[in-house]
Amino acid sequence: MSSSAEPNRQPRILLVDDDSDHLALCSRWLSLSGYRVDSANSGAEALASLEQTRPDLVISDLVMDDMNGLHLLSEIHRQDPVLPTMIMSGKAGVPDALEAAHLGVSAFLEKPFAKESLLSAVAKAVDITPPPAFEAGDLQTSAGQLVYRSAVMQELIGRVHRVAAGTSTVMLSGETGTGKELIARALHELGPRREQPFVSINCSALPEQLLESELFGHEKGAFTGATSRHTGLFQAADGGTLFLDEIGDMPLSLQAKVLRVLQDFAVRPVGGLHAVKIDVRVISATHQDLAGMVEQKQFRDDLYYRLNVVPLHVPALRQRAEDIPALLEFFLQGLAERSNEPAKSFAPEARAALIQAPFPGNIRQLQNVVERCVVLS
Repeated sequence: MSSSAEPNRQPRILLVDDDSDHLALCSRWLSLSGYRVDSANSGAEALASLEQTRPDLVISDLVMDDMNGLHLLSEIHRQDPVLPTMIMSGKAGVPDALEAAHLGVSAFLEKPFAKESLLSAVAKAVDITPPPAFEAGDLQTSAGQLVYRSAVMQELIGRVHRVAAGTSTVMLSGETGTGKELIARALHELGPRREQPFVSINCSALPEQLLESELFGHEKGAFTGATSRHTGLFQAADGGTLFLDEIGDMPLSLQAKVLRVLQDFAVRPVGGLHAVKIDVRVISATHQDLAGMVEQKQFRDDLYYRLNVVPLHVPALRQRAEDIPALLEFFLQGLAERSNEPAKSFAPEARAALIQAPFPGNIRQLQNVVERCVVLS
């Protein structure tokens, strides 16, 4: 699917609105201005036509009968995280809500809008320089180094570079040990918030009351043991990025409070009377099937759509086995530097066995195996 218009080609726009009169009017405005326009009168119809139309921009109404715009944007970004999107709506106050939710839309048009407003916003949205091609290599972050040679990782790192430039909320999925936190760090350090804090928390590592206090903070005396005021991680990450690891393990009661923060971008400490405004980019990660958990009522659907604006999947090691030789050399060199000894190497038959091994624990397991071999050899 295209994410930017090619030179010397009319940009193609997919227009989605269940108001047939407004759909026809906007289609005419855009067509007369030289754009190729495809229209859909529902979110479901829009999703069904995405692969066929391959648009350079999707413009959708926010409030529709069959599927609201938030759900549609989530599905579009699941298929193409960097496809530009625009929202139009007649609901008052929605611009602030969209900005707070970090939906990553190129523009918001409040109905009724003038022809000139539409054309100006569209021109800015489709005038996007195609992103550079990213070749195999290493990506250094403050938390470690991403080593890759495989095509699947080249594609992921290319998307990371594109997505990092924005402020959209990102959902990382992938098995345990695949390096999701390294990807989150890369998104932060390659983006405009790189000079601001990167704060992370594992949502499965703390009991509910402690997790609530860590996220939102608390006032002195808010509960037994609260002997002093504590600043939460949402406030600590103000201006920067908050990484919510293993978000699928967050209790349902806390999910509602996190949703409120993402809607209002203000946080109220436990025991506090006033909310504090914050500006935080949220990146979450999970090894679980959140969509399935939503169907089973184990995860809030409204929070899922807020978090899953730009989904990125981190592949398992068995899906990128061609990266194993480079990873072996990287881990061996690191161990040699730590021990101040010459780097060891694997025999050809050992290397071949490692490349074919399934590694259910992924990169973390491979690193442990390498270290064990070095220590015992």
